[in-house]
Amino acid sequence: MKTIKTKYPTLIKSPMIAPCGMNCALCMAHLREKNHCAGCNANDNHKAIYCVVCKIKNCEILETVKPKYCFKCKKFPCARLKQLDKRYRTKYGMSMIENLENIREFGVRNFIRQEKEKWKCMGCGAIICIHKEDCIFCGQKRRQFTRDVR
Repeated sequence: MKTIKTKYPTLIKSPMIAPCGMNCALCMAHLREKNHCAGCNANDNHKAIYCVVCKIKNCEILETVKPKYCFKCKKFPCARLKQLDKRYRTKYGMSMIENLENIREFGVRNFIRQEKEKWKCMGCGAIICIHKEDCIFCGQKRRQFTRDVR
């Protein structure tokens, strides 16, 4: 397993929480050194094309609500979000719908506090990449999270 030798990230800030509930701070595109993505809420420079054209991020209803989270929509959770949520629960053990419900109930600050602990590498303290089984900074195996697939 190739590890990245760099100063590793430990902070998660509220702009890193995407409208769909994805914590962009956990994404490989954000954690990589080259063509670093600043998250869904940032401008489109260095973003993967699938993020730029994302139907959820570009949803016309999100343009009319504040804060810009999908739970503000009367269609929440919509079919697109359900499909994305199922894929992430199945492949990565993370539910965007649960994230959004947590943010709605307890606020984004409390959600971020929980995320910092949940996704902290037990080996080096860096943020764990959701898309990898091992920490990309030290190689430590990430904790396994059990989620039911609805």
